[in-house]
Amino acid sequence: MALPDGMTVRPATGADAAAVCALLNRVDEIETGQPGTDLAEVERELAHPELDLARDSWLLHDTDGQLVGYGLVRDRSGAERIDLDQYLLPDQLAGGLHLFDLMEARAVALARRNGAERAVLHLLLNTEPTTDTDALRARGWQHVRRHHALRREVSPRTDPPPAPPAGVRLRDCAREADRRAAHRLVQQTFAAHYDFRARDYPQWLRDIGAEDVDWSRVWIAALDGHGDVAVLRTGLRPPATAWAYNLGVLPAARGRGIGGYLLRHFFADAAARGLPTAALGVDTGNATGAMALYLGHGMELQFAVDTWALELPTA
Repeated sequence: MALPDGMTVRPATGADAAAVCALLNRVDEIETGQPGTDLAEVERELAHPELDLARDSWLLHDTDGQLVGYGLVRDRSGAERIDLDQYLLPDQLAGGLHLFDLMEARAVALARRNGAERAVLHLLLNTEPTTDTDALRARGWQHVRRHHALRREVSPRTDPPPAPPAGVRLRDCAREADRRAAHRLVQQTFAAHYDFRARDYPQWLRDIGAEDVDWSRVWIAALDGHGDVAVLRTGLRPPATAWAYNLGVLPAARGRGIGGYLLRHFFADAAARGLPTAALGVDTGNATGAMALYLGHGMELQFAVDTWALELPTA
């Protein structure tokens, strides 16, 4: 798709972080009713050492010079899987399709560089996105998965610190040894989940933005006679929302109430910090019973995100 007359495309730079963040939040507000992107998150993404901004990012400006679209391609697998992000304001379909041309071509080039015979592209979109999904389907993209974002209001009155199950002890990850244990537990407890990709400790630290992580909000649960069996990694997302990025229990320790205890601890910690809302994301195809656990603790659907996929040959 040719770029419409008067529109321009260029790579992003670190200096564009504030403008990109503003665009992402405008899209968030249209799709979910509230902003959901933090400037530090965008700055960290644009500064990621594995990202070549000159080749892997695009800013789309309209005829007035306003930023109306943003595209990003990331090779996290070193193989055939390539991740795409695209944020587009409404009524910018032609420019958005031009971005897709550029992004898909770059994704194929990255997969070819990795020695793969095909490029498997993945894109996350809100279930009611600003992007035209009919136009996506016309390009060969297919919807393959759905994740729900769940939320719950919290307060010190309704969410006091919970008592742990028998034999369970909780500690935070202020020490380096415990951060390594948290990484190991994330790798183990999420290994069977859809779209999980194993990452070594340095890569995991880079991907979660370790320099900005409040490690007092990351916990490990140990069970007498079993050692470390569960992990809870949380943080803060706008607007003033406590977010659980990982809540995982080793298979051998499930059925003992540890997951529910960690969830209640998450609520209580958020309330104690003065935050009004706690939230998390869950794969609707999760076979561990996570959805039932969260709904049973009063969490409600806030919005949903779909995974779209496209396969292209690299030859």
